[in-house]
Amino acid sequence: MLPVAHAQTAGLDVPLVFALAAAGVASALLTAAALVAFLRRRSRPYLLVALALAALLARSVVAGASVGGLLAGDVHHVLEHGLDVLMAGLVIAAVWYARSVAATTAGGGGR
Repeated sequence: MLPVAHAQTAGLDVPLVFALAAAGVASALLTAAALVAFLRRRSRPYLLVALALAALLARSVVAGASVGGLLAGDVHHVLEHGLDVLMAGLVIAAVWYARSVAATTAGGGGR
């Protein structure tokens, strides 16, 4: 297995650190907004979207830990792809659930 390039470089890659910091701040703000929306609506689709955005935040944390030398390249790679799958699954589940509830309430066949 080939090592992840940014996890193996000597010294700090300043543009990468800034990009990861910006991604971390943006994903933290999105996660916070999604949690507020969930607390207001208290519905399963809102919870699933908030969890998907929390997985995005976790992805930034994993990347930062890798750049900081806390995670090996192969662990970083597996965790990030696992979080990608989790995010996609949560978004798909949110859409599926919201559509099935909408169909049931509209009298559209109740799946």
